[in-house]
Amino acid sequence: MSKAVVFFANGTEECEALLVVDLLRRAGVGVTVASASGTKQIVSSHKVHLETDALAEEVDYTDVDLVVLPGGIPGTPNLAANETVCRVAKQFMADETKKVAAICAAPSILGHLGLLAGKKATSHAKFRDQLTGAVVLDTEVVVDGNLITSFGLGGAIPFALELVKQLAGESEAERIRGAIEYLH
Repeated sequence: MSKAVVFFANGTEECEALLVVDLLRRAGVGVTVASASGTKQIVSSHKVHLETDALAEEVDYTDVDLVVLPGGIPGTPNLAANETVCRVAKQFMADETKKVAAICAAPSILGHLGLLAGKKATSHAKFRDQLTGAVVLDTEVVVDGNLITSFGLGGAIPFALELVKQLAGESEAERIRGAIEYLH
């Protein structure tokens, strides 16, 4: 079974984060929700109180296939301030067998870490100038090797379905697309 870690922080955009968790779990992917805020309890960007499975620092990433960085403000700067999130993103980007996904403002973290040089990527329009070194595309979801990015909440379902496709295959992504009646 594939495994994913979705990082949550205080101020994370809850819909971007929870849609990914939901659709990956529907596909049978083992998902750990990991807090980057030093406590398992976080408050999302729209004041939804959530409890995570673990602290980011407690997770064993050796058999994890994918890490996901949701957007949101101040969630994105809070993820960027977490040493574990940054270290794991760097390690996963360097390992072509592992995947890194980021949506909305969160791809800017990868830009600031110097991880987008020569990569195709997208983000929320307000953060595209922070995708340092990337070939910036104005599309819903961009896949470039082991990097998957999306432009924001409006792309959360196609983003999550792409992550399902990456970890569980095209047929499983299509099955879930039908099950949730996503007609896009």
